[in-house]
Amino acid sequence: MVENYHPDPVFVRLGDKNGAPFYDPVTAADFPETILRYRNQRWAERVGLGDLSEKAWLSHFGRFSPLPDNQSGPVAMRYHGHQFRSYNPDLGDGRGFLFAQLRDDQGRLLDLGTKGSGQTPYSRAGDGRLTLKGGVREILATEMLEALGVYTSKTFSLIETGEALMRDDEPSPTRSAVMVRLSHSHIRFGSFQRLAYEENYDAVRALVDYCVTYFYPHLSTTAGDERIVEFFKAVIANTAKLTAQWMAAGFVHGVLNTDNMNITGESFDYGPWRFIPTADPSFTAAYFDRTGLYSFGRQGEACAWNLAQLGGALSRVTDIDALNEALQIYPPNYEAAMADAFFARLGLRRTGENDFSFVANFLRWLNETGAPYEQVFFDWFCGAASRKRAERSPIAELYVQDKFKDLGIALTSYDPDRPERLDHEYFAGSPTTMLIDEVEAIWAPIAESDDWSRLEQKISAIGTMREAYGFEASSYG
Repeated sequence: MVENYHPDPVFVRLGDKNGAPFYDPVTAADFPETILRYRNQRWAERVGLGDLSEKAWLSHFGRFSPLPDNQSGPVAMRYHGHQFRSYNPDLGDGRGFLFAQLRDDQGRLLDLGTKGSGQTPYSRAGDGRLTLKGGVREILATEMLEALGVYTSKTFSLIETGEALMRDDEPSPTRSAVMVRLSHSHIRFGSFQRLAYEENYDAVRALVDYCVTYFYPHLSTTAGDERIVEFFKAVIANTAKLTAQWMAAGFVHGVLNTDNMNITGESFDYGPWRFIPTADPSFTAAYFDRTGLYSFGRQGEACAWNLAQLGGALSRVTDIDALNEALQIYPPNYEAAMADAFFARLGLRRTGENDFSFVANFLRWLNETGAPYEQVFFDWFCGAASRKRAERSPIAELYVQDKFKDLGIALTSYDPDRPERLDHEYFAGSPTTMLIDEVEAIWAPIAESDDWSRLEQKISAIGTMREAYGFEASSYG
């Protein structure tokens, strides 16, 4: 370890309230093999683990030997949740666990959590495993989202484990893996729902106190009902910001259940995700989302509904009217966050209250024309400063049509934000995208001939894009 490794295993200190623990000690699966497939060296250095040898890395993140001065063993976190708006009291970490907690170079408390690490008391009929393809998809999602300015968990490690898995949604048998995720809390909306369902109100208050202490310390001077309501408001504001970032990135999470949303407003747990090719509000990511509940255009609504369920759980320990009043801040917060997110993605400076109207008109034009989503952001980054680039675009004909005239005038009227970014080599080429055909094309050579070169090339291309845009997606600062 190096000097900036700061272990801080505080979650296990919660213990239990009224005989009901927040977690269960578990044991990782004993895998036949541990073959390192992905190591996030950039983030390893930020949490003081960058100097680990490959042998030590495999030991900690494939065999789960404890990190120094950290948790003595993994724990499966307990939670419930609404899944497609049906309450499920049989949830919990079913193929993952909390392995360690530590501080990053900003001082934030982060979790190292797993996916595919074996069965737990909450596995139900599952085998507790992760397919290698699922791990590759999560790498691609988190790398792309971070580059596009979305507050996301980071895929920290992916290790192939040498087991053959049977799955209904992909050719089987398929290869297995265990993934480690670096995340700004794994406390879910569903963590509070479980405690409310079990009528363990002391535990609800204790979990609020934990979240305030470690994730919202600016609320530490509050107490009692005020603390609970202010905590709820903070979660609402951060959730609105995250949802707007998804929209600006053209991202569809796919499974916005209350157990897949956490209290810091960080995006995590990527299953059937997709990036949209065009701004189609009905575009869905999951084949099983037959009603479009979690479609691209309904993500704002879905997150509002989920926040209402969190408020419902908190209403068991504080005034429901105060919580309902707090929930009313979501629409204006979401509107402001949409303006922030879209202006950031376009490299423009906001001017005032009419900015959201511009975003609405921009989305309307994207939808009506079917313009390639990522291409338009690439073409017009920094507005008027990119006019000549836009004129050379593969879709330049869209920009001379009458439909674009008023929008183009508005777009080029805003001042560019850090226009020197356009000097980056990235803007001399074409946009990096992550559509489903590209994902499948990256996976195919891995499955067929263990050829990882396309994945490596894509990660490198995303890294170039991340450097060019210069978004800071690792904090709300």
